[in-house]
Amino acid sequence: MKIWLDGGLQDTESARVSVFDHGLTVGDGVFETLKAVDGRPFALTRHLERLTRSARGLGLPDPDLDEVRRACAAVIEANPMPLGRLRITYTGGHGPLGSDRGEHGPTLVVALGETGRRPDSTAVITVPWTRNERGALTGLKTTSYAENVVALAHAHQHGASEALFANTVGRLCEGTGSNVFVVLDGEIHTPPVASGCLAGITRALAVEWTGARETDLPLDVLERADEVFLTSTLRDIQAVHRIDTRQLAGTPGPVTAKAMRIFDEHAGDDLDP
Repeated sequence: MKIWLDGGLQDTESARVSVFDHGLTVGDGVFETLKAVDGRPFALTRHLERLTRSARGLGLPDPDLDEVRRACAAVIEANPMPLGRLRITYTGGHGPLGSDRGEHGPTLVVALGETGRRPDSTAVITVPWTRNERGALTGLKTTSYAENVVALAHAHQHGASEALFANTVGRLCEGTGSNVFVVLDGEIHTPPVASGCLAGITRALAVEWTGARETDLPLDVLERADEVFLTSTLRDIQAVHRIDTRQLAGTPGPVTAKAMRIFDEHAGDDLDP
């Protein structure tokens, strides 16, 4: 396997990032995960725009997007596979052990791993921890991901593939790596970005292509929604058949099934929408 590290392709066995990299020591970094389909990245332009927004939110210099595009193309070409998870990681680079940044400049890593298509439906749980809709990192896709690791491990322990958070005022927010949609009386709703959720790329496309509404929702909407589905880069649109102990019959429901078809059709027509 080949990865891109600071300017060129390297073997994964020999590629090295400093143990003093700020992305490791204090989580000072941002990232994007893209789907690579038959040698082409999906929605690359949108992902790079968000990478830049996240970097600016942390106070990092803007990434060189021409280099990132070259890196993505080189890694995909060097590692052919039908469906891959393409990961772009951009950190503060070599720095001190404390929170202050060094002066060595940022680190860029692009890697690709093979993956398979997700099941059409999945189980989720709600967790007792909250998203902080007023935090310094709200809305940024950063490498400070430990709370997601904890929540996702909790979900796996309960036979689920995803954990859903409320925010600090009890409103439905998001999953550890996904956005959540609910169907009420035939209409699709998803929490607004003001809830503290990440402005997901797949979320935005699903809203545009299905006409879903951004709606401030209480967490207990999950107990009465007719249908629920998740969106993310590797899930696309995925129905939910169980929430905690609640089973949703006939999953995917008709509205979710239609949304899945619409998404697949649009995504198939344009790999960089």
